[in-house]
This record gives sequence, structure tokens and C-alpha cells, in this order.
Amino acid sequence: MDRFAPTRRPPGKNAGTQLWRELLFLHWWVPVDALRPLVPARLGLDLWEGRALVGLVPFRMEHVRPSWLPDVLSQDFLETNLRTYVHLDGDAPGVYFFSLEASSWLAVQAARAGWGLPYHYADMAMSETADERGYTSVRRSDPAARLDVRCRVGAPLGPSAPGTLEEFLLERYYLYVERDGVLSRGQVHHTPYPTVAAEARHCEEGLVAAAGLPAPNRPPDLVHASPGVDVEVFALGRV
Repeated sequence: MDRFAPTRRPPGKNAGTQLWRELLFLHWWVPVDALRPLVPARLGLDLWEGRALVGLVPFRMEHVRPSWLPDVLSQDFLETNLRTYVHLDGDAPGVYFFSLEASSWLAVQAARAGWGLPYHYADMAMSETADERGYTSVRRSDPAARLDVRCRVGAPLGPSAPGTLEEFLLERYYLYVERDGVLSRGQVHHTPYPTVAAEARHCEEGLVAAAGLPAPNRPPDLVHASPGVDVEVFALGRV
């Protein structure tokens, strides 16, 4: 599988730009047979040494705007996405989102209408100290779909090394969406994530179960963090 091709910037003009800041990546190993029925049939599960993962990624979105909108009218909000890792016909590795929480009602409506992504409006907050980063999120339509996490953040580690589990989880540039039976793919472009050491100090969540997966009922198996990247977003195309 070619994992380098998705990192190349597509030709032409982007559909919009965003800044992703202060990210946490929380991952759990999950049974493949529990994950498979929840992913579109045409997509293969992208496994790490035969094992499947789901990830919760809370972060700040800043200066979010389509390419035609002046930056002065851009939006800032918090987001948390629940995702797993997939590929198309044995190639083109990417992510498939089960849900995305956002603290902006307008962003939720725009992403649902324009991209067909399963966004939900949520009450969200972020806290940060010299060595700790925390996020809370409670979905307005389902308070059980929530997240309360605090992680220690430490020394810079630099970009993930090629071929590592960290690169497998973090460096994802394709996203897949199925709407009305039609599978589409979008692409983002950014430099590799700079990473920092991270460790979970507290984590309670209900988003995994809300997606129909078995609740992990344990701390994250893997934790990573990044100060963020500047992102170009490219339009969805049918596959």
C-alpha cells in the first residue's frame, strides 16, 4: 500500500483552509468483527499488524473558512472526531468518521449539508496548563455521547518516523464519506504533525458506545499529542 502518495498536495486551488491546534490523539484497540459492520462495505479496514483501532481526536479549529470567504469572517471552534482507519481496494489509506462533535452550530450545519459528514452540535471546553491539556464535550442531542479527558503533555518529539505506529495513526490525508449509498473521498494537505510526549491522566467517554461499538471502559491504549498544523482542504470527489 502506497502511504506516501496521499501526502502530496493535489493540483489546483483548495476548497478552504483551517488551522488545527492543540490536538490529542486517544486510541483504543477494538475487535475487528465489531468494527467491520459499521464501515461502508467498499472500504477495507486498515489494520496495524492485524489489529483494528478507533481514535478520539479533540482539538481546536481556528480560522476555518472556504477559499472564497475573507479571513475576517472565518470561524474558531472546538472539535472532537471519532474515527477508524480504512483503505480503498487495498490502496489510498485514509480515515472514516463515525462522528464529529463541534461547538459551532453553524459549522455543524455547513459540514452536514456540504460534506455529508456526521457532525453533532456539542457543548465543549478546553483547559490548558504548563504540562496538562484537557477537553470536555457533551453532545446536545445525546448527553451520554460525551468526553472528559486530561492529558499530560511533555517534551517535543518531532515528526513521526516512517513505518511506525505513530505515523500510521497520525499521518492521514484522505477521508471517506458515504452519503445515499455513494462513496466519496476528500483530501487534506499539511506538513507532518510535530508531536510531543503525552500521557492520559483522566479519561471518561461515551462517544465510542454512541457509535455502536463496544465501550472500551479503560484508559486509552495509546496517547499522542501535537501543537498542530496549518491545513488546506480539498473538495470531495466520487470514487
